[in-house]
Amino acid sequence: MIEEYLRAIDDAITAVGRIVRSSNIYKDEREAEIIFLRGEIRFTDDSHLHFREFVQLKQSQPPHRYKYAYHYQRADETIFFRYDNARHYPDLSTAPHHKHIGEEDVIASSPPDLQFVLKEIEALIG
Repeated sequence: MIEEYLRAIDDAITAVGRIVRSSNIYKDEREAEIIFLRGEIRFTDDSHLHFREFVQLKQSQPPHRYKYAYHYQRADETIFFRYDNARHYPDLSTAPHHKHIGEEDVIASSPPDLQFVLKEIEALIG
């Protein structure tokens, strides 16, 4: 299961390869069904995505991301957006899942995966 998941991560990055300058992914297999991933993807416009996922992978079930954050920032280090499931906005309809837009705004959001986030970045970069 873990190897399949890692292949899916590689495939998601490859799918947007024309906008990717480099990528580094670090994995820490915690148990037979649990993995912690963190990584950084740099894009052709010098923006970059930092991400981390704590995922449980069970046979015949979709991946369950216990904790995640996908932090996308511009080349000048200012935040463009960040998805995460930290429990600091309990009043949002999708809590704990939410999306930060820029430095100030937070909106309700369904939990994304890396493929979704990369497609969003691809649309922004063009």
